[in-house]
Amino acid sequence: MPLSFVIGPLLFYYVKYAVAENKNIVPKDYLHLVPALIVVIISLPYTTLPFSKKVAIAHHIQAVTQDYDFKISIFSLKQMMFLRPLHLFIYCVASLVYFKKATQKRLNQFGILPSNHITIQRWIYALVGLQLFISTYCFLDTFAAFILKNELGIFSYQNYFRAVGGTFFLQNIVLFLFPKILFDSISYPDPSLAKNRAAQLKKNNSQEINQNITVQLETYLGNTPFLVPGFSLSKMALDLQLSERVLSNYFNTELAVSFSEWKNNQRIDYACKLIDEGKADKLTVEGISLNVGFSSRSKFIDAFKERKGVVPSSYIKQSNSN
Repeated sequence: MPLSFVIGPLLFYYVKYAVAENKNIVPKDYLHLVPALIVVIISLPYTTLPFSKKVAIAHHIQAVTQDYDFKISIFSLKQMMFLRPLHLFIYCVASLVYFKKATQKRLNQFGILPSNHITIQRWIYALVGLQLFISTYCFLDTFAAFILKNELGIFSYQNYFRAVGGTFFLQNIVLFLFPKILFDSISYPDPSLAKNRAAQLKKNNSQEINQNITVQLETYLGNTPFLVPGFSLSKMALDLQLSERVLSNYFNTELAVSFSEWKNNQRIDYACKLIDEGKADKLTVEGISLNVGFSSRSKFIDAFKERKGVVPSSYIKQSNSN
C-alpha cells in the first residue's frame, strides 16, 4: 500500500523534470512523498503483526466476511483502497496541468517551442493517460464493490485484473512507439533553444555591464588617468575593479574601438584642449606629447595626424590664427 502512494509523485517528478531546464531535484519536491510516509506509519500496526495473525486476517476477509473493512490504525483497509486511486488521479491531473503551464511559459518566453516538443507531448499524454485510466478504473471498481456491494459488468473481479494488468503491460508496449524516448536520443528543452536563451541572457548581461562601466567612466576620466605614462588596460581594470576581459569587451562592443585606440584618442583630445585654451603656448610638440602621456614625439605625431588629419604643428598654427 505505501508503494502505491509513490506512483503518483514519481509520475509528477518525471513530467516536471522532463521539461525543466534545471534537472536537479529541489528539497520541496520531497514533500510529495509525505503521503507515502504517512501510509507507512499508519500501516505499522499491521506490518508488525506476526505472520500467523496476518494469515488469519486474510482468511477471515476472503473466506468468511468478504468485507475489507479491516481497521488499520486511524484508517480502514477499505478507506485506504479508496484513497489510493484518488491519490494517483490527482497526480495525473497535476502532471497534465504542470506540462500545459510549462509549455505556455516557454512559449511566452521564447515565442517558439523546441522542435521535439510534439514528440515529448505525445509521450507524456500517453503515459499520463494510461495512469489516468488505471486510477479511474480502480476508483470505480472500489466504489462498485464497497458502496454498491455488487460487481457491475466491467467492474467484475476478473475484469479488474484484466483492465489494470493489461494497462500496465500496454504502458511498456506503447514505449516502443516512441523510440527517441526509449533510447533517450532527444533532450528537452531543445539544445538550440537553450543555446539561444543563453546567448540572449549573455547579451542582456553585457548591456547592463556596459551601462555600468559608462557611468563609472564619467567619474574616472575626471582625474585624467590616461595622462600617466604607462597607463594600461590592466591599470584601468584594477582602478575600476573590473576584469580585463570585461573591460576589453566594453571597448570592443560598446565603443567599437580597441583600448589602445581609445587611450590615444583621450590623449589627443586632451592635447587639443591644452592648445585651444592657450595652455601649451610655451611648450614644444615634444613637451606637449610628454604632458599628455606619450612616450615619444614620433608616436604623438602619428597618433595626432591619424585622429585630426593634420600634424600637431599645423594644428597649433591654425589654433593661434583663430
